[in-house]
Amino acid sequence: MRKISIREIEEKLTADACLDDSFIEFLANDERKGVQQLLKKWHRRKEEEKKVHEKYVEMSLYEQKYKNLGYQHIAGIDEVGRGPLAGPVVTAAVILPADFYLPGLDDSKKLSEQKREEYFEIIQATATAIGVGMIHVDEIDRINIYEATKKAMKAAIIDLNVQPDFLLIDAVKLNTPYPYEAIIKGDGKSISIAAASIIAKVTRDRIMSDIGEEYPEYGFAKHMGYGTKEHLAAIQKFGITPYHRKSFSPIKEYTEK
Repeated sequence: MRKISIREIEEKLTADACLDDSFIEFLANDERKGVQQLLKKWHRRKEEEKKVHEKYVEMSLYEQKYKNLGYQHIAGIDEVGRGPLAGPVVTAAVILPADFYLPGLDDSKKLSEQKREEYFEIIQATATAIGVGMIHVDEIDRINIYEATKKAMKAAIIDLNVQPDFLLIDAVKLNTPYPYEAIIKGDGKSISIAAASIIAKVTRDRIMSDIGEEYPEYGFAKHMGYGTKEHLAAIQKFGITPYHRKSFSPIKEYTEK
């Protein structure tokens, strides 16, 4: 094999197309420092790709388990927004197709905003069905956040345009006509629940950003309604908005003054 330039090698390794073992062995015997650096970088990337693939396979085990039992439309369900002082609680139900593959898919909290947005668009474009449920602050205050979360989850299931035959739910036990399994920290263990967590998170973040435009002094687009130092300081200075949960501390104490 002729000696090729470092630029050519970099292009081949970056493209990663038709790289057989003989080519990698050829590079391993190339004494040029630049070639060895490129080869190490390629090996690191391949190792990372392997880990990401293995993680995806591991997160597909629940779906595979129930598909093997004959279920076809398995919906993953998750919520976002149980803890904040302001804004709605948002849930999503997602049914993924059998051939769905999105390496890197994970709990939305573990992903960057850029990755969440990217995955959100992919899931929207390829999912078999997506349902969204939302309960706003007045009802959260009336029935409590746990009951509101369950109600929002049921609403997300109803919103699906394909009827599920099995549910994978992140931690919550639901009174539902469908068989289900509640999985503790399921958004990091099931691809369907992870997909739902991304749909719910991005949907809620966009809502909070819109609220932030209405009330710019509170910084909602940054903290998404959570009780950060900035948010608490804004409440002390400007009071509460119609989007604040009056049943939550310290909002509750503030309204009782």
